[in-house]
Amino acid sequence: MKDWWKNSVVYQIYPRSFKDSNGDGFGDLPGVIEKLDYLKELGIDVIWLSPVFDSPQDDNGYDIRDYRSVYAGFGTNEDMEELIAQAHKRGIKVVMDLVVNHTSDEHVWFVESRKSRENAYSDYYIWKDPKADGSEPNNWGSSFCGSAWEYSEQRGQYFLHFYSRRQPDLNWENPKVRKEVYDLMKFWMEKGADGWRMDVIASISKEQDFPDYPEEEGRKYYTGKYHSNGPRLHEFIQEMNREVLSKYDCMTVGEAPGSTPEVARLFTDPDRKELNMIFTFEHMNIDRVPGSVNRKWALKPFDLRELKRVMSDWQYKLAGRGWNALYFENHDQPRVISRWGNDTEYREECAKAYATVLHGMQGTPYIYQGEEIGMTNVAFELEEYEDIEVRNAFQELVVNGKSITREEFQKAVWNKSRDNGRTPMQWDDSENAGFTTGTPWFRVSDRYQEINVKNALEKKDSVFYYYKELIRLRHEEPLLTEGEYRLILPEDEHIFAYLRQTEKEGWLVAANLSEKTLPSEPLREFVKEMQEVMIGNYERTGIEGELRPYEAFMMRIR
Repeated sequence: MKDWWKNSVVYQIYPRSFKDSNGDGFGDLPGVIEKLDYLKELGIDVIWLSPVFDSPQDDNGYDIRDYRSVYAGFGTNEDMEELIAQAHKRGIKVVMDLVVNHTSDEHVWFVESRKSRENAYSDYYIWKDPKADGSEPNNWGSSFCGSAWEYSEQRGQYFLHFYSRRQPDLNWENPKVRKEVYDLMKFWMEKGADGWRMDVIASISKEQDFPDYPEEEGRKYYTGKYHSNGPRLHEFIQEMNREVLSKYDCMTVGEAPGSTPEVARLFTDPDRKELNMIFTFEHMNIDRVPGSVNRKWALKPFDLRELKRVMSDWQYKLAGRGWNALYFENHDQPRVISRWGNDTEYREECAKAYATVLHGMQGTPYIYQGEEIGMTNVAFELEEYEDIEVRNAFQELVVNGKSITREEFQKAVWNKSRDNGRTPMQWDDSENAGFTTGTPWFRVSDRYQEINVKNALEKKDSVFYYYKELIRLRHEEPLLTEGEYRLILPEDEHIFAYLRQTEKEGWLVAANLSEKTLPSEPLREFVKEMQEVMIGNYERTGIEGELRPYEAFMMRIR
């Protein structure tokens, strides 16, 4: 089927936390293979596998040392090929993670590049001389706090790194670098990979005069006009499409921080021959205080009206000119029901409600491992968190900068840390949640005996079976792929509701995203006649009656 990804549902696996097959406490590829039948039962079409390539694991595999070899902790190249084969046997495609804005500082390209200014790899990375006073080339800051520049005594220059100092940025201006990237992509696609999720792909083109940010901004901003959506970005992506992507029946999704819907159209308009879709971060930043020196750790209250505005803006502006990637959770995001909902009294209702809102929209839905059973955030002591982002931010903001107290920072970590989504998958109520027979690499959630796959599969109205039904609807109801989207009740503080319409039919998708019981009257003016409740997380036969806490449904209407 052409554009098969449009009515597919993608399941993201973070391999180190998914399933450990050999008792070393670290998830692996044989563990993923072991759980393919579970994913087949759920009904998903595509696995997106976070990076499995050889890596020193400074940033959990997003620092790649060798793109053609699987990291030993995950298994072997043969395991990867077996995973692809076994997934294909079950009708499941496999999308791999392309991390080519940067490499590990242990990659042979960088090892050689650092040696001198005149060798075959010398300009594979972005090197700059110190200023006359010996200071850094400019005031750009790293996403992981601190400077984006690191000095190399060996070469006598600074190299650019927008993430860890052990993740030097590649120089995409060099055509040899681009050819290396295209060759490694072909290497895996020839082995059966069905596409790519492209890590921070919007950052591969930088402003080549490397200007300072205005002084008042300094390092408070680490994404912006100078190093995201740069001048040659779309030229590079179009070249990648010509050289690689157009030669395969594949799916592509780019991670594009700082992108607006207008920028997204440049990426995703089919006539431009770039990517199928990109991930927006705009809806993920609605609870962040804009411009704060404390960045993502400065929290503001959740405002449903803002979430509706942002998500609807993307629906409208990409309609007919691109395609949306729909998500609330991934390896870089916390659990949505803990962040914006109620993960205690209404945990299951809340999980189903957010799923209803997301899966009813136009686009390709993404499910992050554990989302389909309603996994929650954790509240560990700060010292227990593994994420380099948390550790660096604590040092810069709490210890050195004293711009936020330890208590404020810990509260923000409990709400927003990436590690909330990286705790081991909860398979059953045995020790370590059935993830491993050894000592897990990261602490398991304290709620695993309550929230796990075994319990979910035994309960016929569990979050798991609700997701399974949402996926079935996506496959069987063309309206969910093709129908127009129209937001209703934009200023309602508690109800997220919209219409999906084709010439033949209309659906109302509605969710009460609050703990209140609300009247359904505001919805009734949009429903001439209710024909059928397609799915809902409470018993409902019509539009009449109250909306119970976190009640959600999709309804076929006239």
